[in-house]
Amino acid sequence: MRVSGFTFVRNGIRFDYPFIESLRSLLPLCDEVVVAVGNSDDGTRERLLELHEPKLRLIDTTWDESLRVGGRILAQQTDVALNEVTGDWAIYLQGDEVLHEKDYDIIRAALASEGAAPEVEGFLLRYLHFYGGHSYIGDSRRWYRREVRIIRNGIGVRSWGDAQGFRIKGRKLRVRPLDADVYHYGWVKPPAVQQLKQRSFNKLWHSDEWVARNVAPTAEYDYARGGKLKRFEGTHPSVMRERVVGQSWTFTYDPKRLRLSPRERFLELIERTTGWRIGEYRNYELL
Repeated sequence: MRVSGFTFVRNGIRFDYPFIESLRSLLPLCDEVVVAVGNSDDGTRERLLELHEPKLRLIDTTWDESLRVGGRILAQQTDVALNEVTGDWAIYLQGDEVLHEKDYDIIRAALASEGAAPEVEGFLLRYLHFYGGHSYIGDSRRWYRREVRIIRNGIGVRSWGDAQGFRIKGRKLRVRPLDADVYHYGWVKPPAVQQLKQRSFNKLWHSDEWVARNVAPTAEYDYARGGKLKRFEGTHPSVMRERVVGQSWTFTYDPKRLRLSPRERFLELIERTTGWRIGEYRNYELL
């Protein structure tokens, strides 16, 4: 069985993506990792070459700046990398997503056992969404709980929407859940860099006029609007150790200042007591 990894990145240094850590977490599981490297002007491609990693295969791309509807460019770039993978299975991570070494054996075992069943088209991983810093994770309905990050290659799988998930000719993939996590660090950046990312990232969905009206014209992002959080009690992936220790800004969270609407409190109560998230979007079909 051959396993590929794939991802895309553009200006990963400027926007402080942990894309190198992401790749380092993916490489031990893979025979190859394909990276679609967008036209960057911050040294991103050079940083990838500095890894001197024989498993890495870089595909140079130029982003179509006209694709500003629904984040479609992200799915298009994902497919650029997906088109080049050669494995029986392919593991996908975005540039701010990292795997934990504690889950490697679980992933390997699932691919070797359940992956032999032809009806299994992918695997579903849980998500930990870090927010503000490395000590807190999102704990509300605004954060998606699971997503497909391992797919069977050669059956017509394509990236869907803004690259959050995958489909086959428009239908959802049939997947098995895994007892493994994706550590998502997209909301962990210095406040000034986070604000810079918001101005740029929103242009993948909206016009310049929309961004001017809806993205605060401040120098730093206000992390106070993160909603309900909880303290992270686990361990970070080992590849993230330097980033965690080197966090250069302070983030504090006071749950007493949190204000939830009656509807939010009701939905939270249902989920806490039953595990059912009413109206949850599921971009997959569980087998």
